Order: sequence, then C-alpha cells, then structure tokens
Amino acid sequence: MPEVQAKTVSTAAAGGEAVKAATVSAASDAAVPKKKAARKKRYFYFLVVFVAAAAGIYFWMRPGASSSAATTAEVENTLALETFVVNLDGAGQRAYLRIGITLGLSRALPLKKEEVPVALLRDTILSVLSSAQPEQLLASEGKQKLKADLLKALQERAPALGIEDVYFTEFLVQM
Repeated sequence: MPEVQAKTVSTAAAGGEAVKAATVSAASDAAVPKKKAARKKRYFYFLVVFVAAAAGIYFWMRPGASSSAATTAEVENTLALETFVVNLDGAGQRAYLRIGITLGLSRALPLKKEEVPVALLRDTILSVLSSAQPEQLLASEGKQKLKADLLKALQERAPALGIEDVYFTEFLVQM
C-alpha cells in the first residue's frame, strides 16, 4: 500500500487529472495480483477435480481381481429362460418356488431358435427344482447348492451348449 500512496503524491504536483489517472492505475495495479491469485485458485480447484475424476475413472475401469470377474470371463453368451413356478417337496406343507433362470454359455447360441433344446433344459431344471426343500432354499447355502445341482444336471444333459454358469434372476419361496 505504501507504493500506491507514493505514486499518488508524486503525480499530485503535476495536476488534478494526473492524480485521478495515477490513483486509477494504482488501484488497478493492486487488483491485478488479486485477479491472478483468484485465477490461480480456480486453476488449482480445476486441477484437483480433474485428478479426482481421473482417479475415479481409473479405479472404475481397471480389471478387478474378484472371483466373479473370473467366472464371467468364461461366459460368452447367455440364454434367458421363462420363469419357473414349481411345487416344492415340503414336509406336510404346501410350498412353491417362483424362479427366473439365465444360463451362462461358453459357446455362441445357434442362429436358429429351433436348434436350442429349450424343452430339454426346462425338463432338467424342473426335475432338480421339484426335489428342493423349502427350508433349505431360505438359506444362502441352500441357494448355492441348488445352483451347483442345476449346473451339474444341465452340463450332463446338454453338453453341446457349453453351460458354464446358472444365474438366478428371480427367486421367491412361498410357504
């Protein structure tokens, strides 16, 4: 601030208009560092946001080391089946299961829908599902066992499809 006063005093002797010009230029000289500081601050914030966004994209896009990524890497295609409704084998009680199933295949599906053995797949799935116990299906372990049983039965009865995984898209047990 002492520089601003010195400029104003030195130009005061020259005339009144010179005083106004010097004061305006001194004020604008003081505003320039403030503008530069504000501009640097904006660039800093922009840089921080840019780095955070880049880091987020990197972690989102990088290949994960999860086990589910390893199983889906083998699956080339999927085959969605219609929803199943099955009476369950309950001990003296009525229970049913409503389940949606999609199969993960390691091979491409045939171009013609008639070549996919849907009847064989549905028959295999229904036979495995109808033998399930409703109490077991309520636990996570029971669902995993059901998936394993379905996968084993489907791989035995339809090896040409290359079934690699069974996905539950809907799961409801009514007791």
